[in-house]
Amino acid sequence: MVFSSQILEPLVSVIIPTYNRPEYLKQAITSALNQTYQNIEIIVSDNCSPENPQALVASFQDPRIRFWRHPKNVGLLANQLHAFKMAKGKYFASLHDDDLWNQDFLAKLVPTLEANPNVILSFCDQYIIDKYTRIDEVATEENSRAYKRNKIKGGVHTNFTTMGLVYKSIPTAAAAVFRNGVIDWDKIPAEVGGMWDLYLTYLACISGYAVYYHPEKLTRYRCHEETDTMMSGGRNIQAKIRKAKSEIFCYQTFMEDVRLQEFYPYFKQQCLEAHTTLGIGLLRDKKVADARPYFLLALKGQKFNFRTVVALILSFIPWFLVNKLIFMQRRKNQSENSLINA
Repeated sequence: MVFSSQILEPLVSVIIPTYNRPEYLKQAITSALNQTYQNIEIIVSDNCSPENPQALVASFQDPRIRFWRHPKNVGLLANQLHAFKMAKGKYFASLHDDDLWNQDFLAKLVPTLEANPNVILSFCDQYIIDKYTRIDEVATEENSRAYKRNKIKGGVHTNFTTMGLVYKSIPTAAAAVFRNGVIDWDKIPAEVGGMWDLYLTYLACISGYAVYYHPEKLTRYRCHEETDTMMSGGRNIQAKIRKAKSEIFCYQTFMEDVRLQEFYPYFKQQCLEAHTTLGIGLLRDKKVADARPYFLLALKGQKFNFRTVVALILSFIPWFLVNKLIFMQRRKNQSENSLINA
């Protein structure tokens, strides 16, 4: 008698939260369906996109795909968590609607979870791609170095707090497969916001489980102007404010956890930097009175920080002059970059 390999493989839930990116969503679903590991369910959770993607999802005509559409926009975190709660698989993995997986992503990460019941998640390295799906080799290597994945040994790691919360090596939202049933989704507070992946890493770190690292690049993280990371970097003031508030909440939570006291100085520094970031966001939103207390708190918690001092000084300068100074600095940076690239 011949048995299908799917019978032997445990079910994996592929979580794809989406909002108004139909072309990228189509690519993401295709990359999930093209996995050599075939026993999957794909949960597409739409956050009330202006253009309903239901017809696009249905066009795949694959019974493994489940579609959910919120009747109103519930926010990034609520949409993500709702999809997680829908997962029926023994394992689950998050796939952003603008990212892609290599065909062997699940095939190389699931077996270790099956063989090691004490492993909560397995993760890998990733490529960086642009909006046209082209691999950016320079950005890819910079990304691997920045998160120190180029120095992590492949295999099982029992103590991974430094790896997860300091180096942030584990791309939980883009390149990891989790054991389902360990994380209580109701314990992720709304204040976590867009930093849900960092908070999920925190819950994994304190779970008592181990993690597994596969040192290959098996996923493709897309960098483009519509990502929350790019917007919070300066293109969108409200995104910057939301991210800073989420960071403050996360690092304050980490500081209060007695199990993580050895990392307290690092968490405190990150929290203070987030205070400055939030103040700058509020300052750019012309909420000067709201911004200053965050600068003062940041300065009180550290001896000296040039970025914070400059931001506080700017809060006392008329806004039209601040805009002029920012414009002049940007022109200077552009000129310097032009000379470097000439």
